[in-house]
Amino acid sequence: MKRDVLVASLVKQKPVKKPVVDREKDAMWRLEHLENQMAKLSELVREHAEDVDRLVRIVAEDRDVIRRQLLRKHQEQVRVRKHLRASNA
Repeated sequence: MKRDVLVASLVKQKPVKKPVVDREKDAMWRLEHLENQMAKLSELVREHAEDVDRLVRIVAEDRDVIRRQLLRKHQEQVRVRKHLRASNA
């Protein structure tokens, strides 16, 4: 019921024709607005890419640190085994 009333009221309204000058002004405003939005979006995309690059570097550094720690631990275990073999022989 409510939808029918709404549709009927929309159908009865006649479209308002704007003067040519207003339409051109409106189109120019929309174009400027879209250009501003595109500039802001480009800036956000660039910032996001920089954040991702920074995160990748951090993860790579952490991975390298962990790899070196594991390598040192393994080398220590190898030294201990060699020492035990030498002392048992």
